Amino acid sequence: QVQLVESGGGLVQPGGSLRLSCAASGSRFSINAMGWYRQAPGKQRELVAGIARGGNIVYADSVKGRCTISRDNAKDTVYLQMNSLKPEDTAVYYCYAHDTVLYWGQGTQVTVSS
Repeated sequence: QVQLVESGGGLVQPGGSLRLSCAASGSRFSINAMGWYRQAPGKQRELVAGIARGGNIVYADSVKGRCTISRDNAKDTVYLQMNSLKPEDTAVYYCYAHDTVLYWGQGTQVTVSS
């Protein structure tokens, strides 16, 4: 079992920045991919960014150039630096980790509003 604990969400004005963190604990040694999904009200959950243990990265087109995902393999912690935030980035952001199964964090709210 893997447990994921997220932090870093909150309220930010348009154009602002936030940094999300997600730390894995438990049986984390077999984790390959980690990353973030988000779900806005009334919409499906969508991938924001993911990073494999070897460093391969994928971003959603909607966040390319504004978000940077990074990972500390020694700590099994993944980070999402989000810049130039827009109101449409408002969502609950969920961390995930994948080995043979997919694990989810509890979610952290990001609200972009003036």
